[in-house]
Amino acid sequence: MTQEDVTPTVPNSDALPTTSGPIQVITVGDTCYTLLGTAHVSVESADDVRQLIDSGRFDAVAIELCDARHHSMANPDAMGEQDLFQVFKQGKAGMVAASLALGAFQQRIAEQSGIQPGAEMRAAVEACQSKQLPLLLVDRDVGITLKRIYRNVPWWQRFSLFTGLIGSVLSRENVSKEDIEKLKEGDILEATFSEFAAQSEALYTPLIRERDRYMALRLAEDAPPGRYRNVLVVLGAGHLKGTGEHLEAPLPTQPRDEIATLEATPPPSKLWKLAPWLITALVLVGFVVGFSRNTDLGWQLVIEWFLINGILAGGATIAALAHPVTVITTFFAAPLTSLNPTIGAGFVAAGVELYMRKPKVRDFATLRHDVVKLKGWWKNRVSRTLLVFILATLGSAVGTWVAGFRIAGTLFGSGA
Repeated sequence: MTQEDVTPTVPNSDALPTTSGPIQVITVGDTCYTLLGTAHVSVESADDVRQLIDSGRFDAVAIELCDARHHSMANPDAMGEQDLFQVFKQGKAGMVAASLALGAFQQRIAEQSGIQPGAEMRAAVEACQSKQLPLLLVDRDVGITLKRIYRNVPWWQRFSLFTGLIGSVLSRENVSKEDIEKLKEGDILEATFSEFAAQSEALYTPLIRERDRYMALRLAEDAPPGRYRNVLVVLGAGHLKGTGEHLEAPLPTQPRDEIATLEATPPPSKLWKLAPWLITALVLVGFVVGFSRNTDLGWQLVIEWFLINGILAGGATIAALAHPVTVITTFFAAPLTSLNPTIGAGFVAAGVELYMRKPKVRDFATLRHDVVKLKGWWKNRVSRTLLVFILATLGSAVGTWVAGFRIAGTLFGSGA
């Protein structure tokens, strides 16, 4: 989301080195905040960061990174070191898959442009280590942002949002010039969602507006007026205007409460929690009604439920190239797990796949590079297990709805 550049009109701004990116200087009390707007795919932005830090003007540096992304930058293979079983048990498979997809998108951009996205953030980290300056990570955790996006959009748009995210980073092995240009205004997440955010206030708020406010609040908490004399704030050009406006306006003296609010994941509605149990109840009632009318009708409904759910879920694992034992197990498990909201077909399928094809050391070692290519998602055992989980879950969900409507049509249709 493009925002206009901000030209500084602050005394002593001429003491700053000349930069290719826009700068805004804001003085609050005894602290001067110098906001540098950067392009996330730009050698010039990385040079700007090094030049400003090397000037010796600043006694602290804040950057648009969260702890998770900073850790990923310091340890690129951290994603592959996670306990996969715990990932599935804790319901984090979708988040891990999305992170891998975003990382693959970033790697392809680096290979095509010769520039690693986020090079200016890496330059800031390295320069702070060299100069022994405090490094402040002021952006919101990417996982929280994704969850708030998911909760903020209407439920009927969530599936298209998820498939759009995965599809946009996997559909093309070559990244277009337009995508690279988008990264000059925002990060990987913003570039991926840009076409959605432009038309959706529900998406724009957690993706851009909330993060502008969050970064200003984190500066008020980690670098309050008086703690440092001069703070360099390195952030994407798209966040410069909004974050600057929040810094210029009075911020709360105790920002932690508002920060906690922006870090909270809105709980799902009570109706959404009850939906799986309601569906189970309706299906079971359908069986009872079927048997009460005619034993043959009852068994027909049970068999149709079993076959539709099993074939769609099992077929989805075939699409993921799952082990034959995984496919067979999913076929038999999906009709049962669909009637038990406490366990999902995807969890069963992924557990069996892990047992039958336990990932090897080399799968974790090459994970980050394998997923850059579309076929690599099926080649690597770690990413393939994620696909098994996701596709089995989707297949079972579709099977539940198709079989449920089939039962309703049989019982209450015109031919009933």
